[in-house]
Amino acid sequence: MIWKKEFTVDDMNRFKENTMIGLLDITFEEKGENFLTASMPVDARTHQPMGILHGGASVVLAETLGSCAAQMVLEKGFYSVGLEIKANHIKSVSQGRVTGRTTPLHIGRTTQVWDIDIKNDKGELICASRLTMAVLETRKKHS
Repeated sequence: MIWKKEFTVDDMNRFKENTMIGLLDITFEEKGENFLTASMPVDARTHQPMGILHGGASVVLAETLGSCAAQMVLEKGFYSVGLEIKANHIKSVSQGRVTGRTTPLHIGRTTQVWDIDIKNDKGELICASRLTMAVLETRKKHS
């Protein structure tokens, strides 16, 4: 198991209030030995003007998954921030929910790389994304 911190999907869902995660109704669903999943509705909140899922909304789901997973594999005294995200939008979707699944490609001392696949209700690939995270040490406050 890759996780350094104890957490459940219910714990992750408690962080949604007053954030973009809550605004888009992103819901964490499953934690496995080396993956984390979350879903998001495809509706007026996530549509672009043509009535299909906005690519930026897919990127928000991908970065939410990768960033949260990245934080959960760190030792105490460290935190992570996004460095780069790429997304290939494969297929459009206009309704239902999309579900993202993130798995680590690299968990290093100073960087992490996470792959995130987002699929529609039929299990078809909608977006393939890769997120690079920088790992930083928490600064100690001096008295």
